[in-house]
Amino acid sequence: MKLKYNFLIREVAGNKVAVAVGKDHTAFCGMINLNETAAFLFELLKTNITENDLVLRLMENYEVDEKTANAAVTAFVAQLRDNGMIEE
Repeated sequence: MKLKYNFLIREVAGNKVAVAVGKDHTAFCGMINLNETAAFLFELLKTNITENDLVLRLMENYEVDEKTANAAVTAFVAQLRDNGMIEE
């Protein structure tokens, strides 16, 4: 799976936001507020990656256990799917 649109992540007023760019801006108009973990996952989703790989990368980079990482990834990916932002 990967993100359906091309996004740039920038810091605005101390907060990380994702903004669709190029032709994708017309399809997805707006900004997405991201915390540090969500920004990390968002960057990984710019290329094709599995949910399991997202969990593994989260565990490696944030020193969390598998249960916590799995719950975080599942919830985040579900939000993206619900908003039509993921290509399977």
